[in-house]
Amino acid sequence: MARLVEVDDAADPRLGDYRDLRDVQLRQSLEAEHGLFLAEGEKVVRRAVEGGYAPRSFLMAPRWLDGLADVLATTDAPCFVVSEQLAEEVTGFHVHRGALASLHRRPLPPVDEVLAGARTVVVLEDIVDHTNVGAVLRSAAALGVDAVLLAPRCADPLYRRAVKVAMGAVFAVPWTRLPDWYDALPRLSETGFTTVALTLSDDAVELEAAVAGLDRVALVLGSEGHGLSPRWEQAADRRAVVPMRAGVDSLNVAAAAAVACYVTARR
Repeated sequence: MARLVEVDDAADPRLGDYRDLRDVQLRQSLEAEHGLFLAEGEKVVRRAVEGGYAPRSFLMAPRWLDGLADVLATTDAPCFVVSEQLAEEVTGFHVHRGALASLHRRPLPPVDEVLAGARTVVVLEDIVDHTNVGAVLRSAAALGVDAVLLAPRCADPLYRRAVKVAMGAVFAVPWTRLPDWYDALPRLSETGFTTVALTLSDDAVELEAAVAGLDRVALVLGSEGHGLSPRWEQAADRRAVVPMRAGVDSLNVAAAAAVACYVTARR
């Protein structure tokens, strides 16, 4: 069972995993250096542990201990028990969900392993907003997508904000990073997927028609601002668009992903 350790000093070095959570650059450097990530909230912490990620430690206000007692019973990692005021002082924000966990990252699986048996996958190119990455993963989990692939420059799905927005879906949907950006789509096509790029290009057809009758589909979405790069747009087997009313030229990438996953799952 987790060791309960009461802490009353915000400067206690044992709380280092939870310090300055609002500083994105600092957190990314720290998490990469120590091979960790954070989960926030009872549901997300539970899903991370159930997903096989080993806890380094927990940080909780006393009133959250009972709700996660069964999770704490499965590990000998320390649980630092602090006041809500102290938690806010350490993290830099109000931890209104009451519970945080620091967990060990795992090596990313190879692409072939993630794609084994998959019929529908989502491929993300250079989506740098953690909220959008988390939202895409949540939609993918909810709408029957088998796997998610990320280009090398995409935001980290295990960053705290992405995990929170995804409500732990990042622990349920197989995902990994593509080792190569330039030839990623042709290589997917070689493995039997039809790559369908979501784009406003002149030759794009309606999404429902683009995916009809296909066996293995890879939905390809690009960055928040400029969309897909010319390389990926042209390398895709098909180009598709979500039909919209006149005067609206695009959807947020997370919304577009949700629509695309829904339509493709019903092909």
